[in-house]
Amino acid sequence: MRYVFGNITFEVKVIYKSKIDSMIKENLNNILGDLPEGVRLVCVSKFHPVEAICEAYEQGQRDFGESRVQELVQKQPNLPKDIRWHFIGPLQTNKIKYIVPFVHLIQSVENMRQMAEIQKCAARIERRVSILLEIHIAQEEQKHGFSQSELLEFFGEKTYLQYPNIKICGIMTIATLTDDQKQISEEFARAKGIFESVKAIYPDSDFCQLSIGMSDDYRLAIEQGSTMVRIGSKIFGQRIYSSATTE
Repeated sequence: MRYVFGNITFEVKVIYKSKIDSMIKENLNNILGDLPEGVRLVCVSKFHPVEAICEAYEQGQRDFGESRVQELVQKQPNLPKDIRWHFIGPLQTNKIKYIVPFVHLIQSVENMRQMAEIQKCAARIERRVSILLEIHIAQEEQKHGFSQSELLEFFGEKTYLQYPNIKICGIMTIATLTDDQKQISEEFARAKGIFESVKAIYPDSDFCQLSIGMSDDYRLAIEQGSTMVRIGSKIFGQRIYSSATTE
């Protein structure tokens, strides 16, 4: 396993551990210093080893994001119990039951089938699960999420009352993958507008999170009112896969 930080590649062995730990510490502190008060950092730890997560944890970080259920359920038992795990990737309905017992926030709920399954699994263990509703604003068909009209209909008709074991805490979105900063900013502004439209008809105090912004666009997201940013590569570096990697 190797990490890349800038132009330096480190093999993950004991001899390099102190260098990697120092780099993660520096990167994390730089990001935290860049975030205004009221914006929460979720360290995206997907594909990174528990050692890297432990270093960020030692620096005081508690919110971590994973995008694959199998990886998350393997890591979770081997790490401190006070970590707040965020699920941020595409979520298969048949795997929801594995994360409902411990997940802090499911950020990527994109359809009613997922809502129904979360409700069923949460009710079974008498737990209320916090989620964000993912909205689709990007100009890319492969991205997922509710449309604005679907979201407003869901809240306007009070469909949420059918899910007493779900706490809806806000919305999440991913902007178009492009170098056009103006387009990204406009998409984040649209997400903020949808967020405010929902708040107007759903004045629940729990509905307060706007999760927009990742490593390459989090500053634009903050300008548009983000309350939560999801950053991985600027903290942990880019993961390099060997030819034997099957993921």
